[in-house]
Amino acid sequence: MNNLSEQDPNKSLTLVLYLLYIFAIFSGGILAIIALIINYIKRSDVKGSIYESHFTWQIHTFWWYLFWNIIAFVPFIFLLFTENNPDLFAGVALATTSFCIVVIGIAWIWIIYRVILGLVRWRNNQPMYQA
Repeated sequence: MNNLSEQDPNKSLTLVLYLLYIFAIFSGGILAIIALIINYIKRSDVKGSIYESHFTWQIHTFWWYLFWNIIAFVPFIFLLFTENNPDLFAGVALATTSFCIVVIGIAWIWIIYRVILGLVRWRNNQPMYQA
């Protein structure tokens, strides 16, 4: 193990940010927004270190997770076109809700995977991306 990286204060910060991202799932995303803000503010401090790739990884994880959550809710727009037909409304509501649950479930599993992979590489003092 590299003693220099063990003493780097950015190592602890990177861990805290990973934890914020994982617990964000249970906070309605508020902790992820806080982590994202910290990622952008402290990004210049980690430039050139192995933690730069972790910060990039975390930032990309946030934006892709947000993208997939937005995609999950887009089909609910179709409910606006079914308000005069209760039978059609019920079918569309069931389909859109099912789609939403599946997409959010997959996104949830994906973010857990991304955080676990990041933590494993963080623990091994490895960057997220190999040059």
